This record gives sequence, structure tokens and C-alpha cells, in this order.
Amino acid sequence: GHADAQFMLGLCYEMGTGVANLKDPAEAARWYRLAADQGNASAQFFLGGCYKNGTGVIQDDAEAA
Repeated sequence: GHADAQFMLGLCYEMGTGVANLKDPAEAARWYRLAADQGNASAQFFLGGCYKNGTGVIQDDAEAA
């Protein structure tokens, strides 16, 4: 995969930009996970925020850390 592009897609879904103007936090988290698993630090940070706040995923402080 292309981690930078995957991270950017996550941002698009989180903000609802360029994706039919619909926010989809679960889809954002999925793209962040794909990028994070490849070492993208920004995606790791944003995915951590998703887990901390329960945005698009089940809230999990351990996973957020």
C-alpha cells in the first residue's frame, strides 16, 4: 500500500472532504490503521486519537497509547 495516500484518505473520511461530503469516522479509522501499520507516524497519531475518543472505533485507552 501507499501509506501517505492511505493517511490522506483517512483525513478525507474524517472531515467528509472529497467523499460525497459525508463524514465516516469508522472508514477514517480503517484507513488510518492501514497507514499506521506501515509506519506512517501521522496515521499512528490520528488512530491513537480515534481510540482515545471512541471515534469510529470502540474507545480503548490501552490501544490509544
